Amino acid sequence: MASLHCSSYFLGTKLTKQNSISIFQSYSPTSFTKLASRDRQRFLLCSLTMNGCEAGHRKPLGTVETRTLSTVTSTAIATERLITAVSNLKSEPPSFSSGIIRLQVPIDKQISAIDWLHAQNDLLPRSFFSHRCSEAGRHQDLLEDLGSKNVNGSSERNPVSVAGIGSSVFFRDLNPFSHDHWRSIRRFLCSRSPLIRAYGGLRFDPKGKIAVEWEQFGSFYFTVPQVEFVEFGGDSMLAATVAWDEEISWTFENATEALHETMLQISSVITRLRRGSLGVSVVSKNHVPSEGAYYPAVTSALEIIKAKNSPLSKVVLARSTRIISDTDIDPIAWLARLQREGQDAYQFCLQPPGAPAFIGNTPERLFRRKHLGVCSEALAATRPRGDSEVSDMDIERDLLTSPKDDIEFSIVRENIREKLNALCDRVIVKPQKTVRKLARVQHLYSQLAGQLRREDDEFDILTALHPTPAVCGCPVDEARLLIRQIESFDRGMYAGPVGYFGGGESEFSVGIRSALVEKGLGALIYAGTGIVSGSVSSSEWKELDLKISQFTKSLEHEPALQQIN
Repeated sequence: MASLHCSSYFLGTKLTKQNSISIFQSYSPTSFTKLASRDRQRFLLCSLTMNGCEAGHRKPLGTVETRTLSTVTSTAIATERLITAVSNLKSEPPSFSSGIIRLQVPIDKQISAIDWLHAQNDLLPRSFFSHRCSEAGRHQDLLEDLGSKNVNGSSERNPVSVAGIGSSVFFRDLNPFSHDHWRSIRRFLCSRSPLIRAYGGLRFDPKGKIAVEWEQFGSFYFTVPQVEFVEFGGDSMLAATVAWDEEISWTFENATEALHETMLQISSVITRLRRGSLGVSVVSKNHVPSEGAYYPAVTSALEIIKAKNSPLSKVVLARSTRIISDTDIDPIAWLARLQREGQDAYQFCLQPPGAPAFIGNTPERLFRRKHLGVCSEALAATRPRGDSEVSDMDIERDLLTSPKDDIEFSIVRENIREKLNALCDRVIVKPQKTVRKLARVQHLYSQLAGQLRREDDEFDILTALHPTPAVCGCPVDEARLLIRQIESFDRGMYAGPVGYFGGGESEFSVGIRSALVEKGLGALIYAGTGIVSGSVSSSEWKELDLKISQFTKSLEHEPALQQIN
């Protein structure tokens, strides 16, 4: 049975030992199994459903549909409406042996999706994805320049944020993400139901050994939530999704019963999260690698880059920082705090049952596809923000004129251009190079966009663009091999694609500026820097500290920064 298989698959009852080094030094396969058992008591687990990867991907679903109920005035009424609608659906089952049906109730006021998620009492699995509030600050989305249009002619509103609880269907495997896996996901999506989306992410290195802290995520993990709260600009929506496939012994009756159980656990009492500091004190901090080990690693990388006939021009070396705090860190409250000064960034959270929460506040887009239009961006080289407009402009000029940073940035931009050219009829690059300013840092930046030959090229986009030289190096294969040799920890989904697949459009960020959070066991914060000819070890180490500062300082008593225009 799919449900029984899923229970053992997710909850850690069949963990295998890994040879890779776990940064959570207190974690072992045995202790992590105990952790999963403890989590079953502390967290409320939604009914587990089917793994869509187990079904045949060639046979289409019997139905993919969205049913919209009348607009209501509150989340409490929306929840009641959906419970009734699910009961009615159970009494009038469709005749198809497989399908996915989304029931949605518009709410005529805007409510924060992250506040709704925080109110759900740690129900697992859970997910969250928030779009950037503006297109890379003040830069227009190049998809508009390409004239990307809705082929169905209907108006589509893109959500501000989406929070999800439970899983109507999930997709997870220990094998690397393949074209067949992608087709298994696409089987549940349709342009006529644009808000049925599979949210999730992929590992940075699908061939690397999976450390204990990342086991529950597999090589990739995607989920179509059972219950979603969708925040739009001006209003909101509560939705419930049921998916079934008798081919893998998950019937419509199983699916609706599981959804009904989850709906009964949904809370409609929502309070606004405090966006100020969490007031948590960091009692210990441990870097892997240490500063003493990092400097020789940079030196070794530079020797390889400078070697005669070496193809390597750049490699990104990352660091994992384990922090222990005086009190538990609430990952959703932490993400809400990061969101306050990260309006020009994506926020995300992925947490399967029995797993830590992977959260991020990333400024970097991997790609966005809307029908035949696709856009990506180059983001590289880092400087701090100035403490005044004058000093900020001085730092910007230094970044724009730095030969070392121009090399690092150009490698990223030209690599993305080359990969888009292979998939698109034409590619636009605009601007060639500018500075993108975030709350604490500023980067060199450029947008790239192209017109796909066919929408089915989406899998090729993902596999071509990931990993970009911004998080791996160039050439990618050589850089990734060197990373495996040098780095002594598992990046997991750090620097991997995080986002969603949808019927009408898909969007993925790059999972940088991210952390793995487990209540009672602290957090792992990840950061990396690009090593090119001219890099200096001490400067790169300071850049790592700068990149994690948003995470560490948002825990403690420091106000959110307001961006200097």
